[in-house]
Amino acid sequence: MSIGKLVSQACHASLEASEKARKSKRRIWRAWMEEGSKKVILGVDSLDELEELARKAEELGIVNSLIIDRGLTEVPPGTKTALGIGPDRAEKVDKVTGRLKLLK
Repeated sequence: MSIGKLVSQACHASLEASEKARKSKRRIWRAWMEEGSKKVILGVDSLDELEELARKAEELGIVNSLIIDRGLTEVPPGTKTALGIGPDRAEKVDKVTGRLKLLK
């Protein structure tokens, strides 16, 4: 994906996860918003790893949003492109993402 497409997909994931949290975990969402709505962009090595992170977040009860692209621009329809995890407590999210590196 181009940098623009990557940023767009990350934005989709962030917004969708935020909306889910606003509806289902209002107190956590509100605290996250009041603290500046921190976002961290991390990289994975494979689709399998991305899907495993989504499963782990789900198991831990962390709001998450796996983005599946419609295929209108750069990738085929149905391509899984990004995963939004949280908002939630940092120590809880770290159980899912703690070993990942910043995307560069």
